[in-house]
Amino acid sequence: MSNYQEISMFILYLVFMLGVGFYFFFKSKNQTEKGYFLGDRKMGAWVAALSAGASDMSAWVLMGLPTSIYAAGLGQIWIAVGLAIGYTLSWIFEAPRLRCFSIEANDSITIPQYLTNRFLSKSKALQIISAVVFLIAYTIYAASSIKACGTLFNTVTGLETRTAMYLAAVIVISYTFLGGFSAVSWTDFFQGMLILAAMLTVPIAAYVMIDAGTQAAAVQKIAAETPNFWNLFTNWQDIISGLGWGLGYFGMPHIIIRFMSINSQQELRKSAKIGITWTLIILIFAAMVGIVGRMFLGFEADINQNSLVFVTMTRKIFPALLSGILLSAVLAAAMSTADSQLLAAASAFASDVYRPLIRRDTASSKEMLWASRTVVLIIALIALYIATSPDKNANMIMSLVSNAWGVFGAAFGPSIVLSLFWRRFTFSGAIAGIATGAIVDIAWLMYMSDTGVYEIVPGFFAGLIVAFVVALLSPKPRAEVEQLFDKAVSISKA
Repeated sequence: MSNYQEISMFILYLVFMLGVGFYFFFKSKNQTEKGYFLGDRKMGAWVAALSAGASDMSAWVLMGLPTSIYAAGLGQIWIAVGLAIGYTLSWIFEAPRLRCFSIEANDSITIPQYLTNRFLSKSKALQIISAVVFLIAYTIYAASSIKACGTLFNTVTGLETRTAMYLAAVIVISYTFLGGFSAVSWTDFFQGMLILAAMLTVPIAAYVMIDAGTQAAAVQKIAAETPNFWNLFTNWQDIISGLGWGLGYFGMPHIIIRFMSINSQQELRKSAKIGITWTLIILIFAAMVGIVGRMFLGFEADINQNSLVFVTMTRKIFPALLSGILLSAVLAAAMSTADSQLLAAASAFASDVYRPLIRRDTASSKEMLWASRTVVLIIALIALYIATSPDKNANMIMSLVSNAWGVFGAAFGPSIVLSLFWRRFTFSGAIAGIATGAIVDIAWLMYMSDTGVYEIVPGFFAGLIVAFVVALLSPKPRAEVEQLFDKAVSISKA
């Protein structure tokens, strides 16, 4: 009976998500490309903030990160610290300028478009390079979300994992198809509220249930099992790598696109406060889930292997009806990221490859939408293949997320930051920075991962240095490019 109650909550949740998609489909049947991919820049503060947070905090924040801390200890908290710092800095410094710059740069609606229009360039080289990185990285990223959905469905319902992954993919694709950016943002808003409720409830309830007399014994037992568990400063690699996660925010397309969608600078400032607060709470309590989970559950290999510390703790504490609602937060986390990833990849292909290169700027808006939907299907199918791979290491949620996060942060972060804050930056510098960041990141992952340093760190700084040097060696930007920079900076400060 209890299992049926959990399943019922899951079904109600999924029906609600589809309902949001249908609502925006019928509300905006004749929406433009800008409406489908950027919500016509009409997002309010709360929706933009929670949408950015939910699309960022995928299933790894409820499954991957807590389980890493559960298994390895406090040394893994540096990931949360790095993310908190990076997210805060991106809202304070990057968001105000990116919104204004994207509008002044010919009303750009995708990151590759912005990076091309920022330099008033007619070359398609940057858009092609960016689209390739988008398609590769988002396919890997989406696989982690699909894997998380399959793991959760299998744990709660007993449904075969592969079948569960296909079901999750169908739901996400459906409402992304139907409503575009508005549907994705609003579903992310509701999912952000659900994630927050779950993260506040579960670790506090578990800690309260631990008998006061056994807390000290639990701490000693953990120290005996994992000697460095309570050591925050385990090694310099953990610290550097953890802080390096924060670099990803400056180039994460499906997150920073939310900055471009907000309807005014005033709303953006309000959104920054909401978004930063939400994320800090989530990260603090994600760490608590890992620590309290180890005290409450002890160490179990299955929990570690399948990233189930949050799921197991929730089911042990709460009755089925309530646990079904709280476990829906894992679905919310996975789906809120997957939908944004699919939409970002589709918009990059349709706007930056299909229209300018394949159709030579003759494609209609309707044709563009169907081209993007086709890309969503292709990416989803490849992501499903990766997620269902028999290689258990490739299937680990945290591993998949870290690989994709590293590529995006290293490739796009340096060039986007320089384009917003350096008047002398050039188109050639941007291309060189994106290519170098991506190549160094992937090469480090393949050949230098045994150093223990997260690949985003060398990738980001290699991209930054190369972008800077190439820009200095390139001819000075044209007068109209400098004027665009000056105007955007002036508006961002207003």
